[in-house]
Amino acid sequence: MPLTMKKQGDRLSVLLRGDIDHHSALPLRNAIDEAISRTRPKTLRLDFSEVTFMDSSGIGLVLGRYRNISTYGGALELSGLSLRYLKIMRLSGIEKIAKIRGGDESAKATK
Repeated sequence: MPLTMKKQGDRLSVLLRGDIDHHSALPLRNAIDEAISRTRPKTLRLDFSEVTFMDSSGIGLVLGRYRNISTYGGALELSGLSLRYLKIMRLSGIEKIAKIRGGDESAKATK
């Protein structure tokens, strides 16, 4: 499975790798949701720094994990987004539900 999970204190960090498309999204969702229900973190951080391709399934992955972590009173953070994927997340309104950390400095300069 193209992800690595690490629990540190109240944060569950998930490093996503490779492609996020309709073929890979379901196993990613299931693995992350299982870890959320098992560990009940206060913060879920999805790290996109090793994602090579993402279609609309990536937005669905983020929205669903937000819904899931919210049921436990937790928050969602995104990190490591390339400029391209950062723009996609902003256009979809993800910034309203998740903090975006790191990887977006060049995008801020162009705003």
